[in-house]
Amino acid sequence: MSIEIEKILAASPATTRGQPTQLSVDAKGERIAYASGKSIFLRNIDNPALCKQYTGHTTTTTVAKFSPSGFWVASGDVSGQVRVWDAIEAVNTKGEYSIISGRINDIAWDGDSQRIIAVGDGRERYGHCITADSGNSVGEVSGHSKVVNAVAIRQQRPLRAATVSDDSTMCFLHGAPFKFTRNATGLHKGFVMGAAFSPDGNTLVTVGADRCIQLYDGKTGEPTRQIGEGVHTGSIFAVSWAKDSKRFVTAGADQTVRIWDAEAHKCLHTWRVGEEGVVTVSDQQVGVVWPHGRTDGLIISLSLDGNLNYLQEGSPKPVKVVQGHNKSITALGVGSDSNVITGSFDGRVCSWDIESSLGSVVDGQSHSNQVKQFASASGRTYSVAWDDTLRTVDSSANTFAGSSVKLTAQPQGVAATSNQVVVALNNGLAVYSKDQMISSLDTSYTPAAIAAYGSLVAVGGPDDNSAVVYKLDSSGKISTSPVVTLKNSMAKVVTFAFSPDGKLLAAGNSSGKIVVYSTSTWEVVTDRWSAHTARVLSIAWNAEGTHAASGALDTNVHIWSLTKPGSRVKAANAHKDGVYGVAWVDGKVASTGGDAAIKIWAVKGLQ
Repeated sequence: MSIEIEKILAASPATTRGQPTQLSVDAKGERIAYASGKSIFLRNIDNPALCKQYTGHTTTTTVAKFSPSGFWVASGDVSGQVRVWDAIEAVNTKGEYSIISGRINDIAWDGDSQRIIAVGDGRERYGHCITADSGNSVGEVSGHSKVVNAVAIRQQRPLRAATVSDDSTMCFLHGAPFKFTRNATGLHKGFVMGAAFSPDGNTLVTVGADRCIQLYDGKTGEPTRQIGEGVHTGSIFAVSWAKDSKRFVTAGADQTVRIWDAEAHKCLHTWRVGEEGVVTVSDQQVGVVWPHGRTDGLIISLSLDGNLNYLQEGSPKPVKVVQGHNKSITALGVGSDSNVITGSFDGRVCSWDIESSLGSVVDGQSHSNQVKQFASASGRTYSVAWDDTLRTVDSSANTFAGSSVKLTAQPQGVAATSNQVVVALNNGLAVYSKDQMISSLDTSYTPAAIAAYGSLVAVGGPDDNSAVVYKLDSSGKISTSPVVTLKNSMAKVVTFAFSPDGKLLAAGNSSGKIVVYSTSTWEVVTDRWSAHTARVLSIAWNAEGTHAASGALDTNVHIWSLTKPGSRVKAANAHKDGVYGVAWVDGKVASTGGDAAIKIWAVKGLQ
């Protein structure tokens, strides 16, 4: 048996309200780089399924920038570390440098792809200038009294750099080595969020929370003109130049993306993202990039909810929206038409077409807290979350169906049969049919896991580490006494999976071991699936019921064989911070986890 990665459906960029999010595109205009969780994702712009994931950082990442040569990426994180690594395979790290003692907010490369300036929120200093290959100092960032939000380097010689800060100033640096030359004060009346040199190096532009755009001479840093007053009605978070150096684009909290003429000093085009006439915080535009090297004039903006909007002049609305999760994916399910449904820590639910690799947010009123589990039956998918609701997803229409059902306690899991939905609550079990509770069963323990097949309902969580199986009759009533109590586990049972024909039940526990039972005799079929080193979070059987996939908190995905229990294959470090869900889809394995990405694995040579 073998398992290898086939594709990565990347997480969306991580965003923070009131802060700009940096986006970067390579020189050819083919790939976009951004930070999400503890990873950096490099995605193909035209085909987002072509993706590389860099996992070298150990803390939350904040920014990633392509070098002008296109061969390297520099990325930063909240601990002040900057890593330089190869942009082709996203594996080989060229160097790791400690820049400041706090969050890295922005990184800029010089035109030779040799020097880097990284800025952010430090204690002793707010940034530093280094060489990319060795980390040697090539100047300093000074002149600011508060956190530095952005940095830009002129790509031509003589080298110039500009940094902008929460102290409302722009500091101009001469290099190399880079040193403070002048600062521009009093031009912006609030936090300065973004800065960018035009590709020809003649003009510098800065934008900020005061909704103004300030232009400067690119060689001297001398302020020339302030434009755009009263046009943007919210903070301007980001700015990016067109290749011709005559136009630039801005993105703001007023949900708009605007193209400006740098010579005529006027707005040429405006897009407003979101429903017309409705103000929505999630549609605030917190990042923008104008890819060079393309002929279609594409502009990519970033919404606060993580959506990447593809904009083109002549089209009033985005021509394409790339959606996904930017918080840990905590639940994974399979819909009726083999599409994958995912739910994240923030309550967002997305549906994914594995063939096209495109995801879309499920329409309708979603959950407002962590999605705990999905269960599918009779063409419907049911979800429970820690907003204490049960919801129904119509996967064919990609929308929530009917109204949400308010649960009586916090849910721990959900299971579905052809006619009923069984929810494991903090204080017992509840059975629902057509959005109405028809029966319940109080338990002396908090159920930790639930699964159902036909008339059988398996529940884990008793303090003696046992698993309890109840009978569910056609009217939806649960037997008060268990059919059987399974006592083979040495730790609390935290996840279950019935095989597709219902003949087998796999039970995973908090110490990493999986035991498989026969549902006809309740004898142990195998107890040798024990390679995980931490809590098993998810188990899924293949269509034939001969092999199972499992994901655990140890970040690994395992494929197990029933006929050869000792034979297994492992996808190591599949997801940073744990694998929260696994599923079989058309003979392949889908997995999700703490990195907010979905990975599709090709499994070959099953035995």
